[in-house]
Amino acid sequence: MTTHREPLDSVLEAVGETPLVRVHAAPDAVPVYAKLESFNPGASVKDRIGAYMIEAMLADGTLEPGGTVVEPTAGNTGIGFAVAAGRLGVDAVFVVPERFSVEKQQLMRALGAEVINTPSEDGMGRAIERAHELAEELDDAVVPQQFANPLNVEAHYETTGPEAFEALDGEVGAVVAGCGTAGTLMGMAEYALERVPDARVVAVQPEGSTFGEFFGEDAEEGEYRTEGIGTHDVSTNELFDPDLVDDLKTIPDADVHAEMARLASEEGHLVASSSAANSLAARAVAREIERGEVDVPHDSVVTVFPDSSERYLSKGVYRSFEEWTG
Repeated sequence: MTTHREPLDSVLEAVGETPLVRVHAAPDAVPVYAKLESFNPGASVKDRIGAYMIEAMLADGTLEPGGTVVEPTAGNTGIGFAVAAGRLGVDAVFVVPERFSVEKQQLMRALGAEVINTPSEDGMGRAIERAHELAEELDDAVVPQQFANPLNVEAHYETTGPEAFEALDGEVGAVVAGCGTAGTLMGMAEYALERVPDARVVAVQPEGSTFGEFFGEDAEEGEYRTEGIGTHDVSTNELFDPDLVDDLKTIPDADVHAEMARLASEEGHLVASSSAANSLAARAVAREIERGEVDVPHDSVVTVFPDSSERYLSKGVYRSFEEWTG
């Protein structure tokens, strides 16, 4: 059941205002709430930046009407941009590493976008390079660059953060979110800290990701199956501000896999790996608050479930751990 009670003229008007739902495995004394971003029309949190960034670039002249958006993306951002581009009269081209979800790539094409793959072993770094090369080859093309564009953070400052605060009457003790571009966490954190300066901000990454380098850690790089969050090259994560972050939680793939199954069977959440990582990290933060290990202004934790597991069924998210990681 959505919050929209009047007919809407466009799917863009359905972006945002997603439900905030309690995660029941968390301590009763310190509830955890998750924004269910699969309720967006493109079924992920990235719909927010797709609509917000294209509208902003059209408004300030960075993007011309009828121009082209070229973006390196793991998939959900492409879908979010494609939904918005088709409604706002611009073309879309996406550069996607091969290993990412086939379902996401099919959906981008269905929405009218062109998808260009780069080798998985070259990571997002090569996808970013290729996007800029393509933009130079095309007329009236722009790379929004979700990894570096402040509009990414601004979108969540203006939408996701306020929605969570309004639902909880401002009583937010901690904000916990996985970081890929880090736009979601940074935007929500900035909004939270302006209103509750003592709120705790916790970043989440998969085991094998290297966000720890921002905090002077000797992070051990490794492969991981958790999609949409994490990094192998912190130089590409220009939006991440370690000064806003109190803690970094690192979640192994095995725990993520088990939590995806638990969330589905016990709580009815058909969510994917980044959501499971966020759930585990948020619950860990809630237990720390309950035990008095950290001080927060309110006994509550807010996190985000970025998308649905349905986009990853071909990858075996609900099969055995060996099948998922094989």
